[in-house]
Amino acid sequence: MDIKKTPIPVKRALKKLGQDLCDARKKRRITMELAAERASISRTTLSKIERGDDGVSLGAYAKVLFILGMIERLAELADPKLDSLGLELESYNLPKRIRISRKKKEWE
Repeated sequence: MDIKKTPIPVKRALKKLGQDLCDARKKRRITMELAAERASISRTTLSKIERGDDGVSLGAYAKVLFILGMIERLAELADPKLDSLGLELESYNLPKRIRISRKKKEWE
């Protein structure tokens, strides 16, 4: 098995992200040339981003999100408050009971 092979769900997610960025750019009536210039990337890199290429850096994707006015979504991507699985797992680790330590009792 090739370790460097991109998992299919990752490919799908990047393809959707690329298409969504392409649609957002078109809705704003921004040409590829202008978008690439504003993002300080080449037109070729923008084309790869809009195809969902996994070889393009996250920084390049972030620049495109920024010029489209969508950068706040990237900042919230892995927000712990929105991590439903993490929150659920955390709730399983809650203690069964709470005991007051002897040291604390002595201070009161």
